[in-house]
Amino acid sequence: MASALELALQLRGRFPDIVSAPLEFRGEVSVSIRDAARIVEVMQHLKSGLGFDMLMDICSVDHMGSEPRYEVVYHAYSFASHQYLRLKTFVGEETPELASVCGVWRAADWHEREVFDLMGIRFAGHPDMRRIIMWEGYPHHPLRKDFPLAGLPVDHVVKPAPMAGGPFVTAPGDKTTYDREPRGKGETDSVVR
Repeated sequence: MASALELALQLRGRFPDIVSAPLEFRGEVSVSIRDAARIVEVMQHLKSGLGFDMLMDICSVDHMGSEPRYEVVYHAYSFASHQYLRLKTFVGEETPELASVCGVWRAADWHEREVFDLMGIRFAGHPDMRRIIMWEGYPHHPLRKDFPLAGLPVDHVVKPAPMAGGPFVTAPGDKTTYDREPRGKGETDSVVR
């Protein structure tokens, strides 16, 4: 069974011009992809050629003051070899966009939406590129380093949730959890048992 380092070396052997030499730190292996435009091609080989059949996560890092400013990090897992591999690529501040890898891994859908929503990096070819955490029309990206900790004012008014405490907050007591939930008290329109 191949180790993550060996698999990373195989990936570099297939794409020697764009995949960096693997770095190993505390048992975790990372490679950088120099040409972000070829991310889908690399990921397709990672999945079909090397057996990394699960995309665990996509996240991003803001290197404000550097160019390229944004780093996009993919975490992949192979069930066959039980290995993890981290792949990194970079996009600039002027055009923060990458090709979507939803066609390779369906799990990329929500991860790419989260990176778009919070960091402002678009994924070309994504089937549903809209915000997933902030509301539609929100003009900012809260995980960018130039976003103030106290937030920024917006014209949009957010309406509070209809039930105090939210739909899944239970009241203390001896009753069953179902009876302590707001829907058990008749505070919602639908009661499902």
